[in-house]
Parts: sequence; C-alpha cells; structure tokens
Amino acid sequence: MQTLSTRHLLGIKHLQTSDIGLILETAKEFKEVINRPIKRVPSLRDITIANVFFENSTRTRLSFELAEKRLSADVINFSSASSSVKKGETLLDTVNNILSMKVDMLVMRHSSPGAPDFLSNKIKANIINAGDGTHEHPTQALLDAYSMQEAVGDLTGKKVAIIGDILHSRVALSNIFCLQKLGAEVLVCGPSTLIPKHLPSLGVKVMHDVNEALAWCDIANVLRIQLERQQIKYFPSLREYSLYFGINKAMLDKLDKEIVLMHPGPINRGVELSSDAADSEHSIILNQVENGVAVRMAVLYLLAQKN
Repeated sequence: MQTLSTRHLLGIKHLQTSDIGLILETAKEFKEVINRPIKRVPSLRDITIANVFFENSTRTRLSFELAEKRLSADVINFSSASSSVKKGETLLDTVNNILSMKVDMLVMRHSSPGAPDFLSNKIKANIINAGDGTHEHPTQALLDAYSMQEAVGDLTGKKVAIIGDILHSRVALSNIFCLQKLGAEVLVCGPSTLIPKHLPSLGVKVMHDVNEALAWCDIANVLRIQLERQQIKYFPSLREYSLYFGINKAMLDKLDKEIVLMHPGPINRGVELSSDAADSEHSIILNQVENGVAVRMAVLYLLAQKN
C-alpha cells in the first residue's frame, strides 16, 4: 500500500507532489463513502484524536470532527478559551497533558506561525496543522485543489487567481505551494498594501486590477479581508475596497469564458463577493465545504498508517 512520506501534515511547502496526489486520490474514495446512506467506516476505530484549537474556528473544526467520526475515531475537543492556558500553562505542557491520556493524533490551530512544527519535534503523536497564524493551512489548500480538479480536471497549465487579503492569509500561501506542485500558474491580486513584497520570488504573478485578473484566470479563489489580524489601516474603507476589488455577477457575465469561483469562507458578502456572485452558477463554494470532509478523512487515514 502506498503511504505518505511524512508522519505529520505541517504545511504544503515541504510535502512531496506524490503525497498530494495520494491524498487527493484517497479523498475520492472517501467522498463516495460520505455520500452513501451509511456514512461511517471503521478505518480509525481505537484511534483517539484531539482537536486542539487555540483560535476560533467553525468550518475547519466541524469538518475535522465530522471526518474523525466518519472514520470511527474517538474524538476529544479542546478550546483554549476555557482551559488552563488562561492560567499561564505553556503550549507544550498543555499538549503533553492531553497526550498523557493516550491520544494518538493531534489536530491543532494556533495563532503563532510554526507552532505545529515546534511541537512535532517534542511529541510522538501525529500532528495535523489546522492553521498556524498567517503561515499555512494545508488541508484548506488540499480541499481547494480537490475541488478545482473536480471542476476543471487536471490542473497542469490551468490559471488560478487568488484575490484579496494575501498578506494576512494562511490559505494563500498553502494554495500557492499546492497549485505550483500540481502544475498550475498562480496569480495574486489585491491592493499593493495587502500583497507581500516577496511573492514574485515564489514564481507568482502580481496584479492590482481585479477585472484583468478575472480575464486572465480559469479559477478565481477569493479571500476575505482579515480585519482581526490588521493592526493598522491597509486601505481607506471597506466600501472603497469593495468598489475596487469586490466581485459581482455582472463582472463574471462580462467575461468571454466561464470561470470557476471559490472562497474558503467565511464570506463577507458585499465586500469581496456580492451575493449574486457567491450564489451564482460559477460558484463551487459549498462543494469546497463538502469536499473538506473527504479530504480531511484522507489525511487522517493516511497519517494513521504512520503511527
């Protein structure tokens, strides 16, 4: 049986292309499972997984928990808001206390970039990075790639535009690494204040005109403005951002080709996307949510083989 080259999923950057291919192929099988009348398989029976979230999450946490239960794993949930972290306990002490209860795998979200990588050198359990600050969000990139393949087939030579707040987005960086490994061309578009200066060195095109970006791409992955991470003003107002970088259905209808519209959520309707665009026939946003469960089932299943 083919296996992953790594014990952890810390990010896409150091993942081999063969690993990505294996995860996406395995996800196809699990998508069939979650669309059956009986949606549960015993693949991870007797495996205990802890969801350790030090940041707020809705979609990612629910998606992981559902994926774990579909695989028959035992699941425990940890939230830092109601934990001993508030009393001054360190990250390592918190995790070691959880692992001492015979936990096999850890799904972790943390506000500090590199936190899962730090833990991977300190503990024996498998770690899945569910988002570390503005660094990476590997399972989001994998489910986005899976959704793109469903919509347009092989991604080799396909043009993908990532539009919005690139500077504060962990989704953007993971998507760039994943899409490039799968042979796609990547462009980023947004205000110059929200695009990191180093991006061209990653082989990524940069644009500041959203209409040009839409005309260039086959797939547009739109990101929200992450106001909670912004310490200073990067643009005058949300209204002005929406005017220059927001996407509506009229803009999509003007294109001389059909493009696919994506969004990792949560959507700020009326800011980066109008409702008529988000709910249009171009959109595969709800497909992304459905595919997230299958992709995370694949990741959990494959990493469990590395125990």
